Amino acid sequence: MKPTQLSLGVRLRDDATFANYYPGANAAALGYVERLCEADAGWTESLIYLWGGEGVGRSHLLQAACLRFEQRGEPAVYLPLAEVVQYGPEILDNLEQCELVGLDDLDAVAGRADWEEALFHLFNRLRDSGRKLLLAASASPRELPVQLPDLKSRLTLALVFQLHSLSDEDKLRALQLRASRRGLHLTDEVGRFILTRGTRSMSALFELLEQLDQASLQAQRKLTIPFLKETLGW
Repeated sequence: MKPTQLSLGVRLRDDATFANYYPGANAAALGYVERLCEADAGWTESLIYLWGGEGVGRSHLLQAACLRFEQRGEPAVYLPLAEVVQYGPEILDNLEQCELVGLDDLDAVAGRADWEEALFHLFNRLRDSGRKLLLAASASPRELPVQLPDLKSRLTLALVFQLHSLSDEDKLRALQLRASRRGLHLTDEVGRFILTRGTRSMSALFELLEQLDQASLQAQRKLTIPFLKETLGW
C-alpha cells in the first residue's frame, strides 16, 4: 500500500524523535508510547490516547512512533485529522494494512456521524488484525464530543495520558537537549534569556533555535546573549 501520508502530502518531521522529546512531567506517557513501538506489545498496550493543550508534544510523540516503525521498515501512517478532514472519512479505508496508525487532532472530527462511524470500524479492523493505534486530541475521551456510543465505548479501552505543559526549567532543558543534538552549546544564561525575551510556545522556541543554529553556522559564532541581540534585534 502506498503510504497515506505521501498521497496526502503529510510528512513526518525528521526531528520528531523520542530522543528529541524532553518529557518533564510526561515521562510515563513517553514510556508507554515507546513500549507501544515494541514488537511484543499486546493489544491492551497497543491503544493509547494522548490529550492536552497546544504545545505539550502530542503530535511529536505520534510522529516519533511512526518514525520508529518506518525506520524498522514497517508501514505506519500519521494523519493530522484537522488537516486532512476535507478528504472525507474514506482516507481511513485499508489503514489496517499499517502496523501503526497515528490519528492526531481527533477532536476535529468528533461529532461528525460519518467520521465517527468510519473510526469505529477502523478500531475494529485494527484490533482484529493485531495492529496498533495511537490517538491524540486536545480533550480527554470523556470530554470529547463523540456521539456514537460504540465509538465512545472503544475510546474507554485506551490507555489514556494527559500531557502537561513544561515548566520554565523543563523548557530550558528541552531547548538544551535540542541544541545539543544540533551540535550547539546552549548555556543556562543564554537559554533563560531566550525564555525571558522570546515566545513561550515550545514549537516557536524550537523554530527560533533552528534560526539561531543557521545564523551561528553562517557567522561562525557561539550562542551568546550579544549574538542573540544582534541576530534577533532584541
